[in-house]
Amino acid sequence: MSDKSLLRVLAGEAVSPPPVWLMRQAGRHLPEYREVRARAGSFMALCMDPEAASEVTVQPVRRYGMDAAILFSDILVVPWAMGQELRFVEGEGPRLPPITDRAGLDALDVAGAAAKAAPVMETVRRTRAILGRDHPGVTLIGFAGAPWTVGCYMIEGRGGREFHAARRMMHAEPELFAAILGKLEEATIAYLLAQAEAGAEALMLFDSWAGQLPPSAFRRWVIEPARRIRDAVAAAHPGLPMIGFPRLAGPLLAEYAREAGMQAVAMDTSMDPGWAAANVPEGIALQGNLDPEALVAGGTALEVEARLILQALRGRPHIFNLGHGVEQPTPISHVERLLEIIRAA
Repeated sequence: MSDKSLLRVLAGEAVSPPPVWLMRQAGRHLPEYREVRARAGSFMALCMDPEAASEVTVQPVRRYGMDAAILFSDILVVPWAMGQELRFVEGEGPRLPPITDRAGLDALDVAGAAAKAAPVMETVRRTRAILGRDHPGVTLIGFAGAPWTVGCYMIEGRGGREFHAARRMMHAEPELFAAILGKLEEATIAYLLAQAEAGAEALMLFDSWAGQLPPSAFRRWVIEPARRIRDAVAAAHPGLPMIGFPRLAGPLLAEYAREAGMQAVAMDTSMDPGWAAANVPEGIALQGNLDPEALVAGGTALEVEARLILQALRGRPHIFNLGHGVEQPTPISHVERLLEIIRAA
């Protein structure tokens, strides 16, 4: 059994107090991150600079004593590595040339993606070495976006909340849609396996837009690809745990937990942790799920909400986290207070 608390929880053990890390913990709320980001010049330049990316990955561990570090990167590295042009517009988010036909699909190069993504693997190696030297109890988490969520950006050409073009293609051009997500699944498996080989100790699959799908499509385009990705990782790296995050899945979270084969499922802000504890199989860990805005607000809201989650999940394998990522205005003192609450539980 590992002596790392997060890996113990992913192995099905209830640990008290629960290990904690926060989605988007390495980000703009930290002054040290903003300094590195300014020097990098662009977000993608930072992601592709192993020295800088490993530095920002470790920053929240150094400042807060988090139990995990998550690789600093982006879910859109995979389509970028396959040859789809990617840029980030300040204040607006990612922009890609939309894939709308077979020609756009055929231009994607899965075989060549490994070479373009090589700097990410160097970041994993560097970070694992730094953690092993300076923070030996901390787990390094690698990640990728799930095919449905990444496919939404690839088809739409930008971020959004409805993803009309992707959903319309799913219904109106099912063969093209299936081919795009199939190629993306293949590339995602290779990308995650490379992270595992480089030293990631756990992997997380982000399906941020899973809640956009009706149940039948959720099963086909969220649960089934997650299961195939999980099976491929398990075949190559037996025992390497995975966390699945089907955001806004609602009651389908329980089915995802039963069928996708993950060692943990992450709960979004809207999920009732008591319901999840009662409906997700006992051996599967739960991660989450404080409202990021409660962390921004601090005070009574933070105290009450954090303790409600801890109470609801007491006795369960639990990784304390947010229901989404840390917001930029979050005061450092509020994160410090949250950690005090958790560690006194």
